[in-house]
Amino acid sequence: MLATKQPKPKTCKNPDCRASFVPQRLGQAVCSPKCGLAIKDVHQEKAHKSLAQVERREIKVRKEKLKTRADHLREAQAAVNEYVRLRDAHLPCISCDSTPNDNDLMTGSRWDAGHYRSVGACPELRFEPLNIHRQCVKCNRNLSGNAVEYRIRLVLRIGADIVAWLEGRHPACKYTVEEIKAIRTKYRAMSKELKKGEAA
Repeated sequence: MLATKQPKPKTCKNPDCRASFVPQRLGQAVCSPKCGLAIKDVHQEKAHKSLAQVERREIKVRKEKLKTRADHLREAQAAVNEYVRLRDAHLPCISCDSTPNDNDLMTGSRWDAGHYRSVGACPELRFEPLNIHRQCVKCNRNLSGNAVEYRIRLVLRIGADIVAWLEGRHPACKYTVEEIKAIRTKYRAMSKELKKGEAA
């Protein structure tokens, strides 16, 4: 007759106890019912947190499914614009050479990412970073982009050849939702890298 294998001693999972005990049944984690009750609330809290995380993920997935193509375009444009503002953070306005003062650096309220060729006029270049530069709100919004001054400084900044390319004809581009999402992801990652560089 084979000898019955005795279970190995375990340490009680109750952090206030931690006594060594020999389990009487499979999966026993505590030395006594008292210790079991003591850790019950901890397990319930973990279970609630886990459920809350699952619910948040499900809500995020549902929200993503409800988004229109226009919603995705807005998100991608916001990601590209943030990258441009970070890239040009230490440059003056592309149209008027105004520079940020200390208050502007804290709030960021005076600065837009202004398109040289507007999204309406040339949607093919809406995500092209060479077509977008940091611009003060006055030039971008109040002066409709201040295009003449924008062009003068743009030639100085990126060169006449590239400006001529921007002004040329571009093939129509109908982005798929997946392509738009990829653009958003790419520019968010690029912004993250720039922020890391600033923090270093």
